[in-house]
Parts: sequence; C-alpha cells; structure tokens
Amino acid sequence: MSYMQELGRRARAAATALASTGTRARNEALLAIAKALEARLEDILAENGADIENAQKSGMSAAMVDRLRLTADRVADMAGALRYVAGLDDPVGRVLDGGVRPNGLSITRITVPLGVVGIIFESRPNVTVDCAALCLKSGNACILRGGKEAIRSNKILADLMRGALKSTDILPDAILLVEGTSREIAAEMMRLSGAIDVLIPRGGPGLIASVVQNASVPVIETGVGNCHAYVDADADLNMALEIVDNGKTSRPSVCNALETLLVHRQVAGEFLPRLRDRLKGVALRGCPETVSLLGGAASPACPEDWDTEYGDYILAIKVVGSIDEAIAHIAAHSTHHSEVIVTNSCQSSRRFTLEVDSAAVYVNASTRFTDGGEFGLGAEIGISTQKLHARGPMGLRELVSYKYIITGSGQIR
Repeated sequence: MSYMQELGRRARAAATALASTGTRARNEALLAIAKALEARLEDILAENGADIENAQKSGMSAAMVDRLRLTADRVADMAGALRYVAGLDDPVGRVLDGGVRPNGLSITRITVPLGVVGIIFESRPNVTVDCAALCLKSGNACILRGGKEAIRSNKILADLMRGALKSTDILPDAILLVEGTSREIAAEMMRLSGAIDVLIPRGGPGLIASVVQNASVPVIETGVGNCHAYVDADADLNMALEIVDNGKTSRPSVCNALETLLVHRQVAGEFLPRLRDRLKGVALRGCPETVSLLGGAASPACPEDWDTEYGDYILAIKVVGSIDEAIAHIAAHSTHHSEVIVTNSCQSSRRFTLEVDSAAVYVNASTRFTDGGEFGLGAEIGISTQKLHARGPMGLRELVSYKYIITGSGQIR
C-alpha cells in the first residue's frame, strides 16, 4: 500500500467514525484547536518565519510572500474563525423535505457529510486551519496537501490540530496532512478514487488546471480570480477611486483582488488621471486610449493582459464606450469569480447584475468582500467558480450532501 493509499485508508476510517459524532463533540474539537493555536503562537511564527526566509531566498515576489506570512493577528483571526464556526448551526442531519406517499411510505431527505474531502492548495497556511475547521464541523475527514513553500507552517499547524483532537472524542486522523511535496504525490492524490469523495484545489491557475485535467475523483473548481471593476458613466468617481484602490492594493495576492479595470469613455478623461495619482506603486497596463490619457504612467497592454491574474501590484485598464462593451469584455475574459460595477444608475446596476455570469457580482462595493468570513460563513474551503454543486465562497452548507430515509410497514412493489 502506497503512502497516499494509507492516508486515504486512515481518512476513510475517520470519516466513518465522524458520521456518528454529535454537534457537541465536533464543536468541542474546534474549540480545543483554537486554544492550541493560541498556546503555540510562538512555535507557529517560528516555523512560518523559516518558510518566509526560504521563500525570500528563492526570489518569491513580495505579494506572494504576503500570502505565506503568518502574524500574531492572523493566527488570532484563525482562532476566532474556529470559535465562530463552532457557534454556527450544525449542517448535518437537517431535514430538507419529506412526506408520506399514497402507499404509506414515509420519505425524508436529510443532509449528510460528503465523507473525505481532499484539498490541494498553495502558499497560504491559514487554509490548513480554515479547511480543517469546516470539514470537522460538517462531519468530514480531510486530507490536506499544501505547497512546499509552506511545508513547515503547514506541518506545525496540522500537528497541533491533531494533538488537540486527542483530548476530544474526534479521531486525530480526521485531519491528515500530506507531508510529501512532490508532483508525483499530488498526482496520486488526484487519482485516489474510493478514498477521497471530492477534491478542492486552491491556488493559482496552473494548480487548478492541473487538478481539473488530471483528477479522477470529483473536483470543485475554485479560486482563479481575474476580477473586473467597471466604472460607469453615472459613477460617483470618489467612490470609484476608493473601490478600485481597495480592490487592487489592500492585498493584491489574493483571488478576490482586482486585475482589470473598465472605464466608460465619458468619465475616463477625469477618472484615470486621478486613479494614476492614487495608485502609486501599481504598474498600469492600458489600451491605446488609456495610454494616451496617462502618457508614460501606463504601458501598452498586450492581449494576454486581459486574461491574467497578476496577484501583484499590476492593473490592466481599458476604456469602453458603453455598459454593453464592458459586459462583453467581462464575458470574454472573466474567470467567473467576482466583478463590480460602480454606478448611480439603477438601470445599469440591474443590467450588470443580471447579465454578468460570475459567482459574486457587486454594485458599489469592493470585490475584496468575496470571502467566507465576510459572508458570515466563518471561513471558506474555497471560492467555487463553477455551478455544480456549489458557487462562490464555500462554507458548511456546501460540504454536505443528502440522502433519503424511507420508512415503511412492509410495503412491496
């Protein structure tokens, strides 16, 4: 039996045991992990510091290093998310619907865990805790495979979570970390049919494409975020400046950051120079009209720029003549993650929300809110950009399936 097959066997056994645990046991496990995070803060930061040092030596960009970095505040946020998730309603065992058939059969549909959830992710070690928390609360075992750049951070987080579970009624094997970081290990995990019920990739376009193309287990596609903002002719330009600045610069390495800005021609002459002055340190790549308006502050965009998730201080800008052109551009280049219109027009906002086919569509608010915590989910296991069976930030409700319970009194067909 290979290393991954053994992990799969252990996870399946833990998932079977988890299915019979109650809400209290799972909540106590989450609270125990939160305490362990706080108690081991210095150890966590030391291991993360070693990952940071290695990443910087390897030439990783500052924005990507920020994805990797843990701070006391970020660890406190992780512990807070665990407690928040513990306080949420249990998603398991809910009666969705039911009734009695003419033949007397009583049929009830109830929610059940998915089973074993595999997560393949890059860089952000908080994903290790967020995903484990949501899986535990929803009665699922998880197999976590992070990137080599975060291996020391992920290992200490997994070790302390498993250690915390030893004092609870939950088996430690409900949380398993794949410690091998080779491509061969990842490829085997993608083919672990019978052990993993669903695989969720979180990371850059390359990782997600690899999982979608190579996995033989069901995959929920998440995360690639070529997010757009459209500044309409009727926009409040002061508001637009705030929204674009926040979307691009508050944390450019995350998937809900802005990558492309579309500006209506009627306001471009006023708005773009103001934006140039606001976004100091952001490289601007624009269409010919943008370059003409901004001069040397913007370099010409190439066709690939409209399809790129930069994850860095780079913004592509295009001047458009109408909302129709903006919507068409988004349809052609979006990854269906998050888009925003800034406008005072009810008609424009209605058209935008109806016609833009993305998981999260905003009116006059930053795309940076596309996040499980911000949506009241406590945390997220990923942001689904597909339509089956989940879309947008995935919380507890997206980690359960359902089954039918049929009770009879001897009926035969």
